[in-house]
Amino acid sequence: MTHFQLLVIGGGNAGLSAAAHLLLKAPKTTVGIVEPSEKHYYQPAWTLVGGGAFDVKKTERNEADFIPNGAEWIKGAAATFQPETNAVTLTDGRVITYDQLLVCPGIQLDWGAVKGLPAALGHDGVSSNYSHAFAPYTWQLIKGLKKGRAIFHNPHTPVKCGGAPHKIMYMAADHWRKQGVLKDIDIQYWSGAGKLFAVPHYEKTLLKVVERGGIKLNFMWRLEEIDGPAKRARFVGFGEANKEEERWVEYDMIHVTPPQSAPDFIKKSPLANAAGWVDVDKHTLRHNKYPNVWSIGDAAALPTSKTGAAIRKQTPTVVNNILATMANKAMPASYNGYTSCPLVTGYGKLVLAEFDYDNKPQETFPFDQSKERWSMYQLKREVLPRMYWNFILRGKAQG
Repeated sequence: MTHFQLLVIGGGNAGLSAAAHLLLKAPKTTVGIVEPSEKHYYQPAWTLVGGGAFDVKKTERNEADFIPNGAEWIKGAAATFQPETNAVTLTDGRVITYDQLLVCPGIQLDWGAVKGLPAALGHDGVSSNYSHAFAPYTWQLIKGLKKGRAIFHNPHTPVKCGGAPHKIMYMAADHWRKQGVLKDIDIQYWSGAGKLFAVPHYEKTLLKVVERGGIKLNFMWRLEEIDGPAKRARFVGFGEANKEEERWVEYDMIHVTPPQSAPDFIKKSPLANAAGWVDVDKHTLRHNKYPNVWSIGDAAALPTSKTGAAIRKQTPTVVNNILATMANKAMPASYNGYTSCPLVTGYGKLVLAEFDYDNKPQETFPFDQSKERWSMYQLKREVLPRMYWNFILRGKAQG
């Protein structure tokens, strides 16, 4: 088939869960999912993999096993959009047409934006939990370090799972404390952001965790270069106090979070805003120019943290609004920016941050979630992975 009532670009969390949720509500809808990857990954567990607390093999499944019943998997990648004619052209030249288009290809990891990073990854003390291939190496570095300097980096761009760049730092500090070597390790956090966490309700706890680990915080720095053989990193400041200042910092290990952006084919498309993201209304999730185009997930121009929890709340909104539009009815649903960051602060310790567009807490449980809790750590390690594979991707956990 080359025409669908709903064409979905991207078979990640957003694309699969939205397609499945819609088909549960309207099973006769013709749905196509454009996705090139044979494998599907549960990426939130990669932090735990990097901390030696989760088996990386358990984060990988076959994409084919999660294509919802009633949907057609179009193995390929989108190249260009022709919204005036309701068409998408794939990289192999195929043209697919649609009544409604849902764009959710995820975020692009720009490894090459840091000079020397691609060549250094996986050796010379350079790792990243943002890669299935390198997350296990993070654990090798952490458990192997007895003294020296450990750098944990957060880029100057939006990223998926905004807590991940520092969660691994807290786990590392906890491990080194338990090994009795924390006093011999200089932990430094170098970030392109202006603060540790955007929501004060949760940041106050994280700052105590930082103090507990003796971690030195450096804000408004952009990582420009990794010199792997020399084990040093070059940072350039861009804040008022450090503008254009340049520093080479030596390390024994460095955990890098790559700069991230909308995928190139989105940036170049008529669907993008000036910053490159899919230009949708932040409440209805409908495109601001093309009324039959929608977007959720990391590629959407939504001013909230890019997390799986955000997708879980965006999904019923976009599905209900798409179905209403198809029936020529008013859109019934609105998304308030809800997102969640399960912030691991050590082994058996987690702060469950939940908040909306206004950075106001939107907590699920009847207790203060800004406190570190063993129960919330178990939620992340044991409950959420099962929920993801068995319910979220099946369209049964939205709302």
